[in-house]
Amino acid sequence: MIRKPLVSGVYPTMITPFNTDRSIDYGALGSLIEWYSDRGIDGLFAVCQSSAMFELSRRERTQLCSQTVAYSAGRYPVMASGHVADTLADQIDELKAMADAGADALVLVSNRLASFDEPDEVLLKNLDTVISALPDDIPLGVYECPTPYKRLLSTEVLSSMIASGRFEFVKDTCCDTSLIEERAALAAGTQLRLFNANAATLLFSLQQGYAGYSGIMTNFHTDLYHRICHDWQEMGPQAQMLQDFIGLASIIEYQSYPANAKYALMQEGVLKNTVCRRTDALHSRLTESQMLEIDQFRAVSARMSELFGR
Repeated sequence: MIRKPLVSGVYPTMITPFNTDRSIDYGALGSLIEWYSDRGIDGLFAVCQSSAMFELSRRERTQLCSQTVAYSAGRYPVMASGHVADTLADQIDELKAMADAGADALVLVSNRLASFDEPDEVLLKNLDTVISALPDDIPLGVYECPTPYKRLLSTEVLSSMIASGRFEFVKDTCCDTSLIEERAALAAGTQLRLFNANAATLLFSLQQGYAGYSGIMTNFHTDLYHRICHDWQEMGPQAQMLQDFIGLASIIEYQSYPANAKYALMQEGVLKNTVCRRTDALHSRLTESQMLEIDQFRAVSARMSELFGR
């Protein structure tokens, strides 16, 4: 299988559209990918937490990956995660299924490789087991997923990943400028690309050498992330102006996500409803005030797009 290489830039953490019966709406999935594409992306991160990977069946996760690859049609590299099982053997099977579904890279979830009370020695041992079982022709990544608990990569673990020569992607959720600086120095000159998931520290991370952005806010105003990731060096003082906006705008994440992103995409004509499976969104319906906030957020984002349009 010929795999599309990973590149720097913007990788949306894809949401999964559902029908009213909570089955996956694959027609809307195709529309969503075109919406991302129209606003400037460099790749897709499918079957992640935003995709409700913990609430999808194994078959659904695999089909979601294969359909994303099909809709991408070779335009973008497609990364996929989806290893949510408790045992390593089952996780390996899940990852192999993603590889067979056509993913260009497999993204491991850091908290699946060791429990919260286990040391890095356990994680590194399990990491070696997983790596040795996966096809050696597919790049790997790691996602510091906050569910069921956030396990940040230590310097030892990150150094081991770099030394293995297998890892090309890290979705960084540390939200810590000192750690960002340390990680950037460690990865400099290696094959490993670091992608920030935190909007508030994005410009700082790019200045340190990070490769781009992969986070929730790509489901609201992807084009602004494309602009800052690709053009921050040429933008001069405007880069900080744009950073100030996207950092403040990212507080919309504290609403009921991904229901709020789905509502915004409904206004764009991309999705038909806000149906979610994620347990943290199931019982938290958007209020009228929250919907007005999103409407106003979209209006300001549109003006920012006019100002910073590429």
